[in-house]
Amino acid sequence: MIATMRNTEEGRELSVLEDVMVTRLDVLELESIESAVNAGIQRFGKIDVLLNNAGYGAYGPLESFTREKIMRQFNTNVIGLLDVTKSLLPHFRANKSGIIINISSIGGKMAFPLGALYHGTKFAVEGISESLSYELAEFGVKIKIIEAGAIDTDFTGRSLDFSNDESLIEYQPFIGKIMSAMQTLFQKASPASMIADVIFNAAIDGTDQLRYSAGEDARTMLAFHKQQDDQSFISSIKSQFDI
Repeated sequence: MIATMRNTEEGRELSVLEDVMVTRLDVLELESIESAVNAGIQRFGKIDVLLNNAGYGAYGPLESFTREKIMRQFNTNVIGLLDVTKSLLPHFRANKSGIIINISSIGGKMAFPLGALYHGTKFAVEGISESLSYELAEFGVKIKIIEAGAIDTDFTGRSLDFSNDESLIEYQPFIGKIMSAMQTLFQKASPASMIADVIFNAAIDGTDQLRYSAGEDARTMLAFHKQQDDQSFISSIKSQFDI
């Protein structure tokens, strides 16, 4: 297994495990992507599965984000995913096999308040993945999308970029309601081990299944969204957030 991360010091516990290689990879740096892929192939001879898991959530009113922060959100969640995927395609194509697992979210199928940037990236991941599933099937590569609900990770900590310009006073009551409701939602988050099980199953089940929901809340919300027209769903969300 190849475990990649921006700071390899954080992977010291993994590096002592048998058949685990820890190497640096930053999805914003092409050189580090190419170096990690080459090192992995050199060590193990073949890569069977790519898990695109890098990402974070930028939340807040669009007016409060600088262009730099907007670009960082899309570069990390979308362009980085494309760069890593593209770096492995020649290897998968030569082997006529491979599985690419992209971590999406229920936020790639529906949108919630203050998440224009985050949802924009996850909607993009859904479209990219579905389209790639056609062209990559031509040489035996499968695409899998994991649509997770609330997961008990550090998403609301270091993986959350919340932006709020308090001088934009018109937004403040709205923001207060949304953030209060969001905290309640994450109190019912599923354990990280659960999504790990879903990812593992997607990697080994041998099927052509494209989408996998992860978490009871994800299954409930995806089913509810599928049954509603746009206006009914939006009205339900407004009621849930008291807006």
